[in-house]
Amino acid sequence: MACGAAREGKSDAAALELLPSAPRTMNENKPGGSQNLACVFCRKNDDCPIKYGEKKTNEKWDLTVHYYCLLMSSGIWQRGKEEEGVYGFLIEDIRKEVTRASKLKCSVCKKTGASIGCVAPRCKRSYHFPCGLQKECIFQFTGNFASFCWNHRPVQIITSNNYRDSLPCTICLEFIAPTPTYSVLRSPCCKNAWFHRDCLQVQAINAGVFFFRCTVCNNSDIFQKEMLRMGIHIPEKDASWELEENAYQDLLQHYEHCDVRRCRCKEGRDYNVPDSKWEIKRCQCCGSSGTHLACSSLQSWEQNWECLECRSILYNSGDFQKPKKHTLPNTNVGITDCLLEESSPKLPRQSPGAQRKDLLRQGSKFKRDISTLIIELGFQIKKKAKRLYINKANIWNSALDGFRNQNFNPSYSIEVVYVNENDHFGREHPGSKQEFLCLLMQQLENSPLFEGSLSKNLSLNSQALKENLYYEAGKMLAISLVHGGPSPGFFSKTLFNCLVYGPENTQPILDDVSDFDVAQIIIRINTATNVADLNSLVNECYNYLELIGCLRLITSISDKYMLAKDILVYHVIKRVQAPFESFKQGLKTLGVLEKIQTYPEAFCSIFCHKPENLSAKILSDLFTVRTLSDVQALGFWNSYLQAVEDGKSTVTMEDILIFATGCNSIPPAGFKPTPSIECLHMDFPVGNNCNNSLALPITSTYKEFQENMDFAIKNTLRLEKEENSHFIGH
Repeated sequence: MACGAAREGKSDAAALELLPSAPRTMNENKPGGSQNLACVFCRKNDDCPIKYGEKKTNEKWDLTVHYYCLLMSSGIWQRGKEEEGVYGFLIEDIRKEVTRASKLKCSVCKKTGASIGCVAPRCKRSYHFPCGLQKECIFQFTGNFASFCWNHRPVQIITSNNYRDSLPCTICLEFIAPTPTYSVLRSPCCKNAWFHRDCLQVQAINAGVFFFRCTVCNNSDIFQKEMLRMGIHIPEKDASWELEENAYQDLLQHYEHCDVRRCRCKEGRDYNVPDSKWEIKRCQCCGSSGTHLACSSLQSWEQNWECLECRSILYNSGDFQKPKKHTLPNTNVGITDCLLEESSPKLPRQSPGAQRKDLLRQGSKFKRDISTLIIELGFQIKKKAKRLYINKANIWNSALDGFRNQNFNPSYSIEVVYVNENDHFGREHPGSKQEFLCLLMQQLENSPLFEGSLSKNLSLNSQALKENLYYEAGKMLAISLVHGGPSPGFFSKTLFNCLVYGPENTQPILDDVSDFDVAQIIIRINTATNVADLNSLVNECYNYLELIGCLRLITSISDKYMLAKDILVYHVIKRVQAPFESFKQGLKTLGVLEKIQTYPEAFCSIFCHKPENLSAKILSDLFTVRTLSDVQALGFWNSYLQAVEDGKSTVTMEDILIFATGCNSIPPAGFKPTPSIECLHMDFPVGNNCNNSLALPITSTYKEFQENMDFAIKNTLRLEKEENSHFIGH
């Protein structure tokens, strides 16, 4: 690796005395041996890895160096392998660099041996590495390993300074003045995140390149690039906590103890029998408390359960509702999964040892439940709300305008207000966020950005590409998931695998081809029985094959397989490379793509599969009874659900859910607020999408109840459909 431009310097016999040529016994990093030896560059014997890098002694050549002093020296290159010389720098090169530096005087301490020079044009300052730190020089541990003196060092530019007098460092939490200086840095991705330089450097050393990221938004690419520019050294190593032997050994066991006040199990609180009423279920929030199913009257393992402490926290936060019959998909998370989980995945490394550790870690990660993962993504949402004005007759363009607004922040809470362009009074109606997201995902699925019938791939739409709509589509999908929207459910396995594993590691199938003519060409190639027929087909499609770069010489019948594969890869993957890259960038919003790549199996269930069909039991469990209600009306409600499931009604299960919540399926993270029902003295039911509530009519007979329910639901949905029928496609 190059370490900067070489400076001129003639050999000096006196300097060579620092590097005796008589070889001695080799012993690098001998314990205690290098503590009193001075670095040949800075001539200091300090051993401080955070400031100067690792101090290393090669006793064979009686040579001691600080890693940073060696790395930042302007006239030396790493010409050897990592195990040669010192860190790959050959001994003869180190000699020459010491000789060169002996002719240069340090601009700080005025002593010779200044091996580091400022790279600014016409700047002649040279200095030792410790002197440069003292004078607040910037050393960039990337690229050509440039160094900048105190007059030419890079600075952070802030367009406005509307900050308070002091803000906390987001690492040590001590208050600092929010003004960029040498010792105070600002995050490039979060304008309110400020750090001490020393705090950042310590964290970078401990986290390494794979885990060093913004402590607020978890961004790594932009954050690391800026920190390297500002002189933070990010070592290419695993995080310190990953290198510790058996660091997580104590966590590799599930909590198995019943903690309820009155345990009913005669065998004791530690008795645990799977698939029975004496199986122990852990708290879905903390995982560090448990209960026998029977001790908490749980009918099955799938039911949610929180310990008293977590329940009190949820209750006080205002998000907890006592009558909780709603059963979400299984959110049971083992203690191993919770505590071993990192906020975002480690980037791939080439080291086989690291790869094996990563696979072991992923073994438990892939078992995470999708509802838990979506809820974790939702932790990014701030209380500050952004209002979106949505025209139901033009959902797509309304959402596009809202999301493109310069004041829109995807991490703000979303408030939906429905407006009507034809309403001359400009009246506004409060809307349901989840209903809006459900309608938006339906528009996205049926948009010209995707092609295919059920399992869809990206299409090639030049106008959409020009208007950056693929990026906006990825952004919309990410926002929808994090804010509690529905499962997409329309991705092909090929498109999903391209997002997770990369297009180069994905093999499309014939079902991915939506173009009939192309599909017929591939089928004819695969069914060719001899070389003559295959060559005839190639000649027939010569212009097309030449245009897409798939023309090949046919010498045997087996060549048909490679030819068909080439056409598939071009049509499904290479042809839409630009839309794919744009869509992928949009999907990175709020860290969604990173989460998908970490837990592909969990996210595949909602990207490539539609939600399960609604049943009477699912809807019955979904709605909680808000108040003490009419027993007969509740009986009619359960009978009505069963009748709808049996096809004895003009409405469907989806119609009932849309009527009450505005959504035709249950979102992966559930509804918020939880859907509820109450019984009121009125003729017809009333659904409220804003709070997911359903008011049931109290009638004297079931026949009247069913007729009123059917009439209200069917006609309400029909009227809404007619109102939105003038929607103009985008």
